Amino acid sequence: MAMIRTSEDSQSGFTIIETMISIIILGGGLLALALAFAQGLVTMSTSHSHQIAKEKAAEAIESVTTSRDTRVITWAQIRNVSRGGIFLDGAIQMRAPGTDGLVNTADDGALEPGLDDFTREIEIRDLAPNLRQIRVIVSYRIGHLQRQYQLISYVSSFA
Repeated sequence: MAMIRTSEDSQSGFTIIETMISIIILGGGLLALALAFAQGLVTMSTSHSHQIAKEKAAEAIESVTTSRDTRVITWAQIRNVSRGGIFLDGAIQMRAPGTDGLVNTADDGALEPGLDDFTREIEIRDLAPNLRQIRVIVSYRIGHLQRQYQLISYVSSFA
């Protein structure tokens, strides 16, 4: 008959060091998950404002090309005021288009409701005699963060 000896010193289970290491690893994983969740919430909360900025920049580009296509103004007037054109220089608070239907011109109407924290700048540069670059910068504030959306397009004198 074989005798099985058990030692009173042998114990099974986890040591305190193994438990501490697993808690640290699990805590790091949970912290990374919480940070990813928080970043997702920030992205979702700013997406509405970012979409508005994209639409307002596109509206400005369309305003310039429409003025060229409909001959509301001449090719020489499709410039910033500082270069003899009609489009205002610098960042302007969002306003409704005036009677000419063009944004960022002197005849613009009242402030657009709900867009108090938005400004738009239209910068027009000559690249060639019949080609101009249009750069639209829409800036907006979300809380303490200042954001910008920039759209660059080109327009020629040929409609």
